[in-house]
Amino acid sequence: MAKKQFKAESKRLLDLMINSIYTHNEIFLREIISNASDAIDKLAYLSLTDDSVGLSRSDFAITITVDEKNKLLTISDNGIGMDKDEMETNLGTICKSGSFQFKEDMEKLDEVDIIGQFGVGFYSAFMVSDAVTVISKKFGSEEAWMWQSSGADGYTITACEKEQPGTDVIMRLKEDTEEEKYSRFLQKFELQRLVKKYSDYIRYPIHMEMETTRVKEGTEDAEKPEYETVTEVKTLNSMVPLWQRNKKDVTEEEYENFYHEKFMDFEKPLATIHVNAEGTVSYKALLYIPGKAPFNYYSAEYQRGLQLYSSGVMIMENCEDLLPEYFGFVKGVVDSQDLSLNISREMLQHNRQLALISNNLEKKIKSELEKLRDQDREKYESFFQAFGLQLKYSLVKDFGANKQALQDLILFWSSKENKLITLKEYVQAMPEDQKFIYYATGESKTRLEHLPQLEQLKDKGYDVLYFTADVDEFIPKTLFTYEEKSFKNALIDDLGLETEEEKKQTEQKAQASKGTLDFVKETLGDLVKEVRLSAILRSHPVCMVPDTGVSFEMEKYFKKVNPEMATDSGRILELNAQHPVFQKLELAVAQDPERAKKYAKILYYQALLIADLPLENPTEYTDLVCELLQ
Repeated sequence: MAKKQFKAESKRLLDLMINSIYTHNEIFLREIISNASDAIDKLAYLSLTDDSVGLSRSDFAITITVDEKNKLLTISDNGIGMDKDEMETNLGTICKSGSFQFKEDMEKLDEVDIIGQFGVGFYSAFMVSDAVTVISKKFGSEEAWMWQSSGADGYTITACEKEQPGTDVIMRLKEDTEEEKYSRFLQKFELQRLVKKYSDYIRYPIHMEMETTRVKEGTEDAEKPEYETVTEVKTLNSMVPLWQRNKKDVTEEEYENFYHEKFMDFEKPLATIHVNAEGTVSYKALLYIPGKAPFNYYSAEYQRGLQLYSSGVMIMENCEDLLPEYFGFVKGVVDSQDLSLNISREMLQHNRQLALISNNLEKKIKSELEKLRDQDREKYESFFQAFGLQLKYSLVKDFGANKQALQDLILFWSSKENKLITLKEYVQAMPEDQKFIYYATGESKTRLEHLPQLEQLKDKGYDVLYFTADVDEFIPKTLFTYEEKSFKNALIDDLGLETEEEKKQTEQKAQASKGTLDFVKETLGDLVKEVRLSAILRSHPVCMVPDTGVSFEMEKYFKKVNPEMATDSGRILELNAQHPVFQKLELAVAQDPERAKKYAKILYYQALLIADLPLENPTEYTDLVCELLQ
């Protein structure tokens, strides 16, 4: 029979189908299996009204056959099949889809999921094959037909023999190259892996002969049993996905086992979210909140996103559009028939359905986290230890665009409660006379607990939140207020705690001690911008505060991130006029100025240590201390 040319534009178009539409050539197996599933769907649907089909649902199957010697890979189904005209139409015309036509023609098709809507999936076979043969027999027909093609040069259709209705797609694989090993698609374990990855939830069994080792019959009870290698037909796919089942019919153990197997995480997930949504857009989802962060979670290599399925066929392995970035730690799957897929089915077209699913999942995840926070605090704190930084960075990102979603999910250490609390819990526990939310920034909770600047607040019974992460100090500048309460940095801001009488007494004492303060400033020179009396110190003699309103922690952060742009925030030495050390300093200034200079330098170095700032000359400090000890 003479070779026919493809009806759609020939080589350039076919080259596009083969080389440009699909990202990975392994996708071909998913496409051919999906077509086989569609063909079975059509016959299964027909069997509902036509008793002559003679097949029940359990009779339908897809079979994979490997012929390594001849480099042949065959995908067979016992579905509806094609006659000559359908073969001409469906295979001879690129972008002609029998499945799409079937979906338009049939009524009451809500119960049938048809994957192949574009008519290009079949041609993905040419990505790995240099010749493709299709043998098909239409149900109800006595004739069978063979379609053969080596690519864009055209195709032939000839009569052939085939006993049962259905279709065989026979692919002769290309020769291996340095860039691509096509022979891997003849390795049964590789085929098994790809079926598991892309077509695990096709509703019909996918069979393939596999070699397996078993104990020889009759030697089971022997001291040394004998083993033999046998070939038997194995079902490669699980067919019914867990998320398609009713929640009440799934055990906790089944949820956990699925998580371990699917996402290769052997830690128990902290929470499972099973969604079955119907309405404007229908979808099913099975989501997990992991128990710990993956080793590469905070690196560029980490790929966030959910696995996306359409009618049981995996479309995308990491669909980022289904989750906001701040919930990127969530693992899971989403399955929907209502999504508009692009021509290759590898990516989604951005549409309203996708946005609706994403918004709904975001609400579900937030609700689950709030439930965990309120009902199982230990678990929530474990979650926060793993992913709290992600939430905090997302809160301050984009000028607080995610403020409403995240501000009640973040936790901080409480000085008063000695535990992690939310901003809401802080505000609810505030005394009536407390006007602000107080916080302090530092390297660790332990260091912050002993800061002298916090004594005044603690004496009044006010709580202080400990900000120990780099990102923490950006949070007040993002939120501005929480439940109409402003934030105050206990280490640099005017806390507004002094009465007018106390302010007056401090000013009077400063005037009386002006000579001592000037002496200390002259001794220290440019090491400090100012020396003054403190309004907040109680039992400690000295502290250091920044001059510019930029905290020391922020200064250290910018030096770490961008040393060239960083500047010193300035140093102001504050002294406690009520402390015995200050009184000794005043006496020394009057009676022994040289000794007073040593006192001044020691106090300066102590203030640097308390503020966790580097000592310019630690040797001088230790020498001074040793000299006084003598």
